[in-house]
Amino acid sequence: MATQIDASALAGDRPRHVAIIMDGNGRWAKARRLPRAAGHKAGVEAVRRVTRAARDLNIEVLTLYAFSSENWRRPAEEVQDLMGLLRHFLRAEIATLVADNVRLRVIGDYHALSRDLVAMIEDAIARTAVNTGPTLVIALNYGAQAEIAAAARRLAAAARDGSIDPADIDEARIEGELTTRELPPLDLLIRTSGEQRLSNFLLWQAAYAELLFVDTLWPDFNADTLAAAVECFMRRQRRFGGL
Repeated sequence: MATQIDASALAGDRPRHVAIIMDGNGRWAKARRLPRAAGHKAGVEAVRRVTRAARDLNIEVLTLYAFSSENWRRPAEEVQDLMGLLRHFLRAEIATLVADNVRLRVIGDYHALSRDLVAMIEDAIARTAVNTGPTLVIALNYGAQAEIAAAARRLAAAARDGSIDPADIDEARIEGELTTRELPPLDLLIRTSGEQRLSNFLLWQAAYAELLFVDTLWPDFNADTLAAAVECFMRRQRRFGGL
């Protein structure tokens, strides 16, 4: 059970959409003299905990950065281990997602993954599509710069074909072409492990999100850590450029 928050003692609203850059699996394993694969496995357990904690905290959307488009540069063995863990997660957790009324979405070019993984992902998406509770978004083979470039190409093509006037391309038009267009705006972006960078994650969406960098390694992240992050968010005053 997630730690409860006394909202009456805080100034701000609870975040609707929280995103997490899950970092620190390798360092967690190294500190324990374990192989990196053990850190990734422990990271999957953290995904289970935090998904349930987000539901208990009434967070509408939880977006997790699972595999970036740059992660292909890692050693082939590590990439293979990560894909194996993704298969395990989908097999083990889909029934729980269905039972908990959680809708699964995936952003990024997941079609570039192996054929069996694509089939598993699409089956999981289809099986949870009718769910009406919180949404779990997994970013797979995702890169924000590529997402924005793809949106620009689609709008440029529409302008070339005369479907839209280039003068009408504004922020709303671009947002309408992003993979997150049906989700509420990003409120809080957390990065674990003490690193302080966005690593090509939700760059457009994070324009007015609150950023929180925590020292906790991802495998140690839990319900209490998430509740503390939400409480920190609720203590902040969001001005969106105003006073």
